[in-house]
Amino acid sequence: MSYGERRYGGGNRYGGSFGPKPVETGKEYDVQITETSRQGDGIARVQGFVIFVKGGKVGQSCKVKITNVGARFATAELTSPTTTE
Repeated sequence: MSYGERRYGGGNRYGGSFGPKPVETGKEYDVQITETSRQGDGIARVQGFVIFVKGGKVGQSCKVKITNVGARFATAELTSPTTTE
């Protein structure tokens, strides 16, 4: 171990291990938009994993298609008509 390096577990330099993702690029999921991002996109979660949904509005239940999966979040687009609760 080099000077200043600490090993407390986890898989990256920020102390977390991200492991397998609960979503896959190209697949569709039914989600509930619960928040809005700073950029105005909807935010949904699948098993706690954050998904930014372009054009999503708070309160919508919708089907989304995952366009990109990153280490800490995914991006998606709406694929079906949505309902507001």
